[in-house]
Amino acid sequence: MSIQPSSPVLIDLSHTIEHGLITYKGLPATVICDYLSREDSRTFYEAGTEFQIGKIEMVTNTGTYMDCPFHRFAEGKDFSMIGLEKFTDLEAVVIRVPYADALAVTKEQLQNHSIIGKAVLVHTGWDIHWRTDQYFENHPFLTQDAAEYARDKGVKLVGIDSHNIDDTRGRSRPVHTTLLGAEILIVEHLCNLQALPDSGFTFSAIPPKFKGIGTFPVRAMAKVRG
Repeated sequence: MSIQPSSPVLIDLSHTIEHGLITYKGLPATVICDYLSREDSRTFYEAGTEFQIGKIEMVTNTGTYMDCPFHRFAEGKDFSMIGLEKFTDLEAVVIRVPYADALAVTKEQLQNHSIIGKAVLVHTGWDIHWRTDQYFENHPFLTQDAAEYARDKGVKLVGIDSHNIDDTRGRSRPVHTTLLGAEILIVEHLCNLQALPDSGFTFSAIPPKFKGIGTFPVRAMAKVRG
């Protein structure tokens, strides 16, 4: 009797976007409302038929979102210029650096992991502070040498469950500059990374095909092999 492999498990790694959400301090809150309400739609259809058409007003840095090169560089690729293979089924690894131990994720903390050609997801546990004032301040981040190491190893994507992949206490953004300059995608504000194994899964995060946009929310997910 042959043993059938178990089905892969899908794990959601995105925060929910809802009315009033502020993802980045200083940027406006998300507004979600009806453009056409169910009640108003009844005037257009036969009895018993109704629809809702929603309206969303938000900055593109909302929820769990992806950065592509255009976010940092005027001549960089926007989302309409990036192939689907960059977003889907990327072999991935989790690097765990609890924020209680260290806020700075350094090159040394990447060196003991097999990251060549993979998506690297940095699990700090900072997502526990999501939707609190603490989330915005003194958050975990990658150092410049960590970003350069990831670039030199041919990493496909870097994600983190923190407010920003750079240290926002200063005005420079060396990690964004290094990674996006090498066309390595960034996903910030991930969550639920504690549910993942260290390896043995793929990562996907797909934004809409926008032209002239460098940052946009994604539905990030992992597919863990059975």
